[in-house]
Amino acid sequence: MRRFYVTTPIYYVNDVPHLGTAYTTVVADALRRFHALDGADARMLTGTDEHGLKLERVAKERGIAPKEFVDEMSAPFREAWPKLDVAADDFIRTTESRHQTWVQDLWKKVAANGYLTLGNYEDWYCVGCESFKTEKELEPGNICPLHKKPVERVKEETFFFQLSKFQQPLLDFYASHPDFIQPEGRRNEVLSFVEAGLKDLSVSRTSFSWGIPVPGHPNHVMYVWFDALANYRSALQGADSYGDLARFWPPYAGGEPVTAGRVLHLVGKDILRFHAIFWPAFLLAAGYTTDQLPTQVFAHGFLTVDGQKMSKSLRNAVNPVRLAEKLGADAVRYQLLRAIAFGQDGDFDHGALLERYNADLGKNLGNLLNRVIGLTVKNFDGKVPARGETTPLENELSSEVSKLIEAAKAAWFAVEPHRALEHTFAIAALGNQYIDRTAPWALAKRTAPEDRARFGTVLATLFGLLETLSRLIGPAMPTKAAAMRHQLGLDAVVPTHGESQVPSGLGSIAEGTVLRPEGALFPTYDKDQIKALLDELVPPKEAPVTEEKPAPSASEATPSVAPITAAVPTLDESLPAVDYDTFAKTDLRVGLISHAEKVPRKDKLLRLEVDLGEGKPRQIVAGLALTFKPEDLVGRRVLVVANLAPRDFGKGLISHGMILASGPSEALILPTIDASVAPGSRLK
Repeated sequence: MRRFYVTTPIYYVNDVPHLGTAYTTVVADALRRFHALDGADARMLTGTDEHGLKLERVAKERGIAPKEFVDEMSAPFREAWPKLDVAADDFIRTTESRHQTWVQDLWKKVAANGYLTLGNYEDWYCVGCESFKTEKELEPGNICPLHKKPVERVKEETFFFQLSKFQQPLLDFYASHPDFIQPEGRRNEVLSFVEAGLKDLSVSRTSFSWGIPVPGHPNHVMYVWFDALANYRSALQGADSYGDLARFWPPYAGGEPVTAGRVLHLVGKDILRFHAIFWPAFLLAAGYTTDQLPTQVFAHGFLTVDGQKMSKSLRNAVNPVRLAEKLGADAVRYQLLRAIAFGQDGDFDHGALLERYNADLGKNLGNLLNRVIGLTVKNFDGKVPARGETTPLENELSSEVSKLIEAAKAAWFAVEPHRALEHTFAIAALGNQYIDRTAPWALAKRTAPEDRARFGTVLATLFGLLETLSRLIGPAMPTKAAAMRHQLGLDAVVPTHGESQVPSGLGSIAEGTVLRPEGALFPTYDKDQIKALLDELVPPKEAPVTEEKPAPSASEATPSVAPITAAVPTLDESLPAVDYDTFAKTDLRVGLISHAEKVPRKDKLLRLEVDLGEGKPRQIVAGLALTFKPEDLVGRRVLVVANLAPRDFGKGLISHGMILASGPSEALILPTIDASVAPGSRLK
């Protein structure tokens, strides 16, 4: 049986649950739900990191014991996630005995294999990072580049882990497992770091006591990262109703092939090196083989909120639980999953959340459900009608839905939830288009038997499409998926091991099924309601937005874009007027940017790969680099002149189209395109 084990970072308890931590946790939960729906034996782990000098100092300042402090600070994380419909299978704390026992056993194995030596260490130490820094990593004045605070000079007796001995084994492992580190840009960063040479690592401390004791050396406590990283494996002790939890770590002791399991660590890009270098090196030193290492470490970017970087005060101001209480957990989950390309920096924009809610959830999916149920209640006594003979129109719809399902499924497997949801809601858009093309309200007015049969076929087809959607939205919006199925007269989907319940095409609802209409699934917000919500939810601006990158704490990425207003340009009367026939020769299409990168030695140019619905993306070279970072464009819809003659920029760099924008090169504005519009759609 296929197994899927996904983990979040364990969150440092000297903080609060915020949008950054909620982002990683919601993505992990959605991935677990999808793989469970697909029949996998799926498991999700989250938890809290509770050791280290920083916590010891804060507890001392408050006049309480460290354990009392971490007990108090861990609870909000455990309590927050269910309020966001996160159903983690386990919540681990590094102060638990099960964890301490396993980590000490790991230490003993590493020591027995000769990779730990006792010595003395002196260097600059950042308490916030809980790690040593070389002088070249520091900003002038010995300032930590992440926490913007002075580091401390620390000298103490320590155990050294011989990380230098794992430089070539790690490079060999990366080469034989090219997908171990994702996305590709982060993989390249790690490769460059390791190729530059690895130094032995100090892995114990004697200057403080709040940590796991080193076996046989009670005056030493383990380096917090040696302790924390081990949680992913220490949590798999014992058994559940299906057997030994060790089955989630490859290779499974039961003899199943390694490919039957997938261990996926989701982390913020600021802690990627710990997970992609230290963690596999510790395991190899303990005797693990390369087939027993995690399958993949996937690093996401940083988040801003409404264009502001995630400062301490902003993390406290933007409470994801409060957002869920006001807007519903499903709306918050949908925005986190849909608006941000996982692996890239992103922005959580409150205004965009409400706009996307109205467009995608209210007017696309919600409106489709309301229209179909309303017609059925009025014309078939609220019961699903019989499906009659189908036409090429239904066959075309079925074929397009099947393609979109396959694309959505592939995106979930590739850890691209934003693309998975894009394809899912394209299915809803197809449903609304099908209604417009078949005009069932007109069929309702006709009494001929063939018209009545056709009316039934149209509605039955739409019910099949809605049944499909009710499954596909489940990983992202579990509560609304269950509510949708209830209105359709269906039970909630219960995942079954070994049996995929991901649809392959149009579903079906049995003839005569009684509907249970309960009003709008996604009631939309009007302008006044949106303004009132934004006034209540959007935190005040702390400072003008700059080009400075947000300062992260472990795995707290989240992005946002402040609204941009542009002056209305005056018409250029020097340009000649064109007749309609001339204009009609221009093929304007909606494109979706799937990849973006800078063109070397060309300050203004970006090389883009743009999906125009042609099977594979086009290469387009655009002068957008003075306004946009490449990662900010991935996942955005753009308007493309698709039939422009190719332009050769030299050295084989050919552009097959032109992207439309307005404004000066340093402040370009791209047209806004509704997320429901499929790539390749033509403007008329």
